[in-house]
Amino acid sequence: MNLTIAVIAKECIPGKAKTRLTPPLTPAQAAALAQVSLSQTLETVRFFPAARRLLVFDGTPHHREAAGFEVVAQSAGRLDERLAAICSLVTGPLLILGMDTPQLSSALLTGLVADWSARTPSQDAWIGLASDGGFWALGLHRPDGGLVRGVEMSTPRTGAHQLARLAGAGLAVGLLPTLTDVDHFADALAAARDCHGTPFAREVDRLALGLPAAAGAPVSVPADAPIGGAARS
Repeated sequence: MNLTIAVIAKECIPGKAKTRLTPPLTPAQAAALAQVSLSQTLETVRFFPAARRLLVFDGTPHHREAAGFEVVAQSAGRLDERLAAICSLVTGPLLILGMDTPQLSSALLTGLVADWSARTPSQDAWIGLASDGGFWALGLHRPDGGLVRGVEMSTPRTGAHQLARLAGAGLAVGLLPTLTDVDHFADALAAARDCHGTPFAREVDRLALGLPAAAGAPVSVPADAPIGGAARS
C-alpha cells in the first residue's frame, strides 16, 4: 500500500509540553510523560506497513526519535494550517497522527488498511475522533489541504467540524475507533489502561503512585507485560 504516515509533534520541553497535566504533575514530569507518549507513538508507527514515514516536528527531535522517519519542520501558522501543509508533502494516500494517543495500535487501523489496500477503496477519508471532541487521526486518500484549512482546532466540536467538512466535500468517510487524547492526568490513566505493559503505562503507574489519592487510582501494570503491548500486530 502506497501510504504515507505523518506524525505531527513538538519537542517536549518542561513548561511548554502538556501543561494541562500540571497540576498534579510538575512541568518536568508532564514533559517527561509527553516524551514517553511521543516515543511510544513513533515506535508503533515504525512497525506499521507504510511506504513513507514523516515526523513533522516543532523543535529538534532526539536522534532515536528520528530513526526511520523523514524529519520535516512544521510550517508556521495555526494548527489547521500546519496540518494542511502536510498534504502538500505527499502525492498518495496520507494518514496524519498526533503524539497524544500512546494507546495507538495497528489493530485500531485495520479498517483503513483493509479498505485502502483494496483495488477500489470504498472510503475517500478516515477520521479517528477523540473523546474530548477533537480527532487523533485523519486519513485522506487524495490529500488536499483545503479539506483541513479553516477548521477551528482545539474545541469540543473540532472533530465534528472536520467530519462535516469531509462529508460536505462529497467524500465517503470511514470512522476509526474513538480514543482518549491525553490532556489531563485522568486521560493519562485511561490511556494507560488501554495499553497496559507499555512504557507509557509504566510511567503513568510510577507517577500515580507518587500522587495524592484524589488524583486517581494507580494503574496496575504486570511486571512481565511485553514492551509495546498491543502496539505491534
